[in-house]
Order: sequence, then C-alpha cells, then structure tokens
Amino acid sequence: MTDETPDAVLRETWEVPGAPDSFQRLWVPHRIGYIHGNEGRTPGQCVFCVATDLPEEENLVVYEGSHCYVVLNLFPYNPGHVLICPYRHIAQYDEANAEETAEMATLTKQAMVFLRQVGGAHGFNIGMNQGAIAGAGIEEHLHQHVVPRWGQDSN
Repeated sequence: MTDETPDAVLRETWEVPGAPDSFQRLWVPHRIGYIHGNEGRTPGQCVFCVATDLPEEENLVVYEGSHCYVVLNLFPYNPGHVLICPYRHIAQYDEANAEETAEMATLTKQAMVFLRQVGGAHGFNIGMNQGAIAGAGIEEHLHQHVVPRWGQDSN
C-alpha cells in the first residue's frame, strides 16, 4: 500500500489508460466523452433512428434486417460490442411487437456465433437497461447489448 491519499491514487490511475487498480476492472477511458455528455449526439435526434440514414462509412451499422439492425457500439466495453436495435422508435422491450422481438433474438444469436468464430469470444454479457434509473445511457430507443468476453479481460 502506498502513502498516497485514495483520491491521489484514483486520480493517478484514471489519468493512465490501462493502469491496474485493486478492483481488476476493465478500463475503458475512451468512454469519457459518453460519460461527460452527449458526444456524438445531435440535439433533438435519436442516434438509433438516424444511424441507418448516415453514409455507410460513418454509421457503424454491420447488419440490416427486416425489423432490426446491428450496430457497433460507439463507446464499447470490449472490441466487438454490438447493439441490436429495432428500426421503430420505442423505448421499452414490452413495446416491441412479435416480429421485432423475434428478430432481436435471432440477431443476438447470430452475433454470438460470429463473435465466437471471428473474435474467439469465450462468453458474453447480453442485456438491456430499461430507463435511466436502470442505467440506460440512451433510454428513448430500445437496444440490446451483446458484449463479447474473454477469459483474461479482467471484468
């Protein structure tokens, strides 16, 4: 243990991307733009509603289905972190119709297979944060996270 105050240690650790800490957590310093505000967001526009309208080289969309699409997370927790989004602007999972929920499930399974084959993922975190109180960063448009995990990613 060092003689430094906890605040000094924390500040020093945050200032050095990838610096280890006693929690052995996954560090994602590139997410600070997301944490501090609306980086990448245009006021009044839903990022998920406009994603497929952007030019292909800018939109991060990797697959377009009939009712949903798959997009790379702009602020990923891990490489390969994708989001499954319905085209329809709905906020809650229970607002999705049968076609949307079925395609979300199918695309989730396909993403898992792909991330295992291409990225060698050992496991996955899959889920939705519904509402700000549950941790949703973008609560106005339903999206499901598929985060690939590896045995040595420390989180």
